[in-house]
Amino acid sequence: MKRTVTKEPAVLLLLVTLSLLLSAIDPVADRLTWFLETAPVMLGLVLATWSRPVFPLTPLLYRLLALHAIILIIGGYYTYAEVPLFNWLRDSLDLSRNHYDRIGHLAQGFIPAILAREILLRRSPLAPGGWLLLTVTSICLAFSAFYEMIEWWTALISEEASAAFLGTQGDVWDTQWDMFLALIGALLSQLLLGGVHDRQLTTLQRDGF
Repeated sequence: MKRTVTKEPAVLLLLVTLSLLLSAIDPVADRLTWFLETAPVMLGLVLATWSRPVFPLTPLLYRLLALHAIILIIGGYYTYAEVPLFNWLRDSLDLSRNHYDRIGHLAQGFIPAILAREILLRRSPLAPGGWLLLTVTSICLAFSAFYEMIEWWTALISEEASAAFLGTQGDVWDTQWDMFLALIGALLSQLLLGGVHDRQLTTLQRDGF
């Protein structure tokens, strides 16, 4: 069976790599904070390149992963509390804080949900339905909780990087907000994109993957 070949994943990989390299040139954030925020992107680039020949992902997932990478890169360059557009929104709308990190944590549920969904549908007996929804949502919440622990460990190890990396901006409920937004993102992603995702998975299966 002839497999469909597309250059889009390679183009997205190149764009993310260039964005990462540009962000490394004199970041507004200190170098350690930049590394901590962009390390997931570096790991993702390696994994996406390594897995593509044997386990290519759906176009939807590649696009979402690229978007997530850009969100992380911007946060790494400026720090999440100092992204200029969201500083402008804070000042213009008289908000209490820069809300860019809220976007990041919503994406932390929205995008990994499709990744978890894809792996489970292709490598487990689970089928679309309630159990898949529950399992994917639980995985996203577990990942969000683990990321909060990474932030905590980082704060314990490096006081210098803790304030910028944590990005709480004085909000005592920041951790709870982060996990709640990841939950909302995971649910929205599955409900809004599940149909499109299923159709693309069918195409992948037809191509022999």
